[in-house]
Amino acid sequence: MNKYSEKAMNYFSEGYNCAQSVVLTFADEVGMDKKTALMLSSSFGGGMGRLREVCGAVSGMFIIAGLLSGYSAPDDADGKKEHYRLIQELAEKFRERNGSIICRELLGNTDGNPGSYIPEKRTDEYYKKRPCKELVGDAAEIIGEYYEENFRK
Repeated sequence: MNKYSEKAMNYFSEGYNCAQSVVLTFADEVGMDKKTALMLSSSFGGGMGRLREVCGAVSGMFIIAGLLSGYSAPDDADGKKEHYRLIQELAEKFRERNGSIICRELLGNTDGNPGSYIPEKRTDEYYKKRPCKELVGDAAEIIGEYYEENFRK
């Protein structure tokens, strides 16, 4: 655990979704105001709007990776290749720790049914039955290590 994972886990405990918690943790580092960071990442919670697809914490990690090291020119083949390599490397680190990057698999929902679009209330029972807070911490730790190694002087 590092300072980024703790911060992201605290944001999650405050009620932000998994993607928001990771993105908000790095808003200052990437020069983004908090409202923009929260709105940009709001759609990715619950595996993209509770569809239970790619974990929101992973999506948040990818958003930050794009802001740190993404490409912007459509003909930047080398930049695209290098960025996709980074994304796959980050995904693999998360997968190694947690077994998957797919929300429903991380939650043990193997029937493929996303369930309701209505978020569950954040109660003590919610936090006991879900690994989401720890997953948020893992994603923030992974992208935090990348940030520290490449952007902190």
